[in-house]
Amino acid sequence: MKRLGPSKRVAMAVLALSLTACSRDYIFEGNEYSNPIKVARIKELYQARDACLARNAVPSAGGGSDVASIARAVSLSCAPETDRLIAATNADRDPKVVEAIRNDTEQRATLYVLRARG
Repeated sequence: MKRLGPSKRVAMAVLALSLTACSRDYIFEGNEYSNPIKVARIKELYQARDACLARNAVPSAGGGSDVASIARAVSLSCAPETDRLIAATNADRDPKVVEAIRNDTEQRATLYVLRARG
């Protein structure tokens, strides 16, 4: 096997890191390139947001209510938890990250509403 020079090894390492950095699990799962304290804090914030969604997604008295509108109300009731999560994960204040987390919150709220109706 041919041995790579130092500059080619660095280039290969950068390429490998850039390809794997796209995975959320790689970034948030406590690898050697992450800040373990920040990772733990973000996990706590996700858990707090999900607990809020589960707590607020109680079955409604009218079983015929629109699931999407109930989920929207549930996600709005957990806006403080979602905002803390956004602040912790989005240091660069990227609007795409904000939109992605808000969409994730609404999708999770929908799941919790459907489970509550179960």
